[in-house]
Amino acid sequence: MALIRSEGVKAIHFGAGNIGRGFIGPLLVNSGYHVVFADVNEQVIKQLNYQDSYNVLILDEDEEQINSVSDVSGVVSTSDDIVKEFASPELDIVTTTVGPFILEKIGQTIAQGLHARRKAKQGPLNIIACETMINQTSTLRNYVFDHLSDDDKQWVKETVGLANCSVDRIVPPYDPKDSDSPLDVGVEGFYEWDVDKDALQRTPPNIQLKGVKLTSELDAYIERKLFTLNCGHAISAYLGFLKGYKTIDQAVRDEEIRAVVHAALWDEAGAALRRKHKFDEGEYREYVEKIMERFSNPRLKDDVTRVGREPLRKLAKGDKLLGPTAMALEYGLPTDNLSKGIAAAFLFDHEEYKQAGIEKVVADITGFEQGGKEHGKILQSYEELREKYKQRE
Repeated sequence: MALIRSEGVKAIHFGAGNIGRGFIGPLLVNSGYHVVFADVNEQVIKQLNYQDSYNVLILDEDEEQINSVSDVSGVVSTSDDIVKEFASPELDIVTTTVGPFILEKIGQTIAQGLHARRKAKQGPLNIIACETMINQTSTLRNYVFDHLSDDDKQWVKETVGLANCSVDRIVPPYDPKDSDSPLDVGVEGFYEWDVDKDALQRTPPNIQLKGVKLTSELDAYIERKLFTLNCGHAISAYLGFLKGYKTIDQAVRDEEIRAVVHAALWDEAGAALRRKHKFDEGEYREYVEKIMERFSNPRLKDDVTRVGREPLRKLAKGDKLLGPTAMALEYGLPTDNLSKGIAAAFLFDHEEYKQAGIEKVVADITGFEQGGKEHGKILQSYEELREKYKQRE
């Protein structure tokens, strides 16, 4: 199935990696944009300009589908070419999938581009950072504003929409040996892209973004995704690692792990989310079951070490593990399975924790008072898991 665009509109997408090429880029092309990928990887940019197209393979368990994505190009994100692209009258939207820690690095480049756009007297523009984090575009905005003059800041406030969003699609590492081109990428069929419609600017020709849900209740969708999909993904990875599994699908096919993950998502995190955001119980049950089905897909080959990496970041307050735990506690709900997931995260890369003293580390990282009920629950799970899977140490 080819993804075809209309003439005359352009999008810049920072990040020509698998997520950019496999998720946001194709949706923009299917919405009618010519997509200019910006990346520091000169080889990928050269290949994009040489080929002008690539394939996205849908890796669903029961479906074989190849989507051809064409009419794309690339520029090196550290060159003057990207600044010139911002001054183009055809430019309508800028998106990113560079990773949370790279937003600061591209902030100056985007600021230079916006300055060039103002000087060229071009019209409105929307910017949407699509990183897996809360308030990603607000974070990017701060980095951009650090490099803008007062005049540029005023112009941006009046002319540029900066909208937060929630994105959801599993895009695992893809071996180019499985295809004819190094640009080809494999993704799951499911995706969601929810955008704060109140932060968008109306930009002529006002193209409708296909596959995007515009909402005034973005916080609910962000928490639903972070505290359900990302939470379950992390717990599956950490418990799967302890049991010696290599991929997420292997982990969740283990009945013991599956029971913990499902209970964390439905009885604990999910119950809190339904209470707070008034999600329909039937629809939420379908959402959880769909997530469990996605985790079970063997074609994704989703490596537990990739999903579980940077456990300290995943253990940040308000993030995918401590966030739903705090919400469940707020509503007086159980947290046994969430606590087990948190304990498993401490065992993922735990030598430094043991040396510092696990009791103090758990208290420092989680914020749960040493000797308190929740602190004790995590420590108990930690010791039980460590003893049960000590062969992994």
